[in-house]
Amino acid sequence: MSTSAITPAADDTADRMLPLTGLRGAIARSMGQGWQIPRVAHSIDVDVSRFKAMREALAGEGHRPSLTVLLLRAVALTLREHPRLNALMRDKAAELMPDINLGVAVSLDDGLMVPVIREADTLSLPALTSELRRLAEGARAGTLSAGSYQRATFTVSNLGMTAIDRFSPIINPPQVAILGVTRVLDRPVVRDGEIVSAPMMGLHLVFDHRVVDGYPAALFLGDLARRIETAAL
Repeated sequence: MSTSAITPAADDTADRMLPLTGLRGAIARSMGQGWQIPRVAHSIDVDVSRFKAMREALAGEGHRPSLTVLLLRAVALTLREHPRLNALMRDKAAELMPDINLGVAVSLDDGLMVPVIREADTLSLPALTSELRRLAEGARAGTLSAGSYQRATFTVSNLGMTAIDRFSPIINPPQVAILGVTRVLDRPVVRDGEIVSAPMMGLHLVFDHRVVDGYPAALFLGDLARRIETAAL
């Protein structure tokens, strides 16, 4: 049997290779750095019934924000109360950042981009909706400036449109935390001693244990869950 009969053609091999260059290369380098961080993950499921009711109420006023927009608002407000999660690693210290700039992961055909919503805690729901749409559309079209991807202090990665229920996102250095979000699914919960169905969303916080201990990270996630479940926006 000849060697050519069992060895793929050179061109065929090239077709099966995924070069780690350009955008994919930048992602690979960033993820490699993030993987070195001594990280810990916490998860919690939250009832988004109030969020859904809020969306319908606002729709009657001419504005129907997405669940993602409501979540980003809740994250930004909760970070105000937990500044250690809104920090950047420096040489020998973690710098608590005065502005809450949320990086929002946007999936592209050939990778992932994370444009930044600046001072997200100061934006109204309509303004947050507009800014998220502008950044997502610009990232997919490749029209955003380099500055649109800079100065994030905390990142949200949303896989809510997929069938995934649990995941641990990788921290984007020099940030110290990232929040992963998974799909809304009707699940049985106990209310007033009775089992009922409720729309539950998964929240998965990964944090740098050099800066944030498990207990304060749990407090942040618990406060975020309560803000969502009470729609305190």
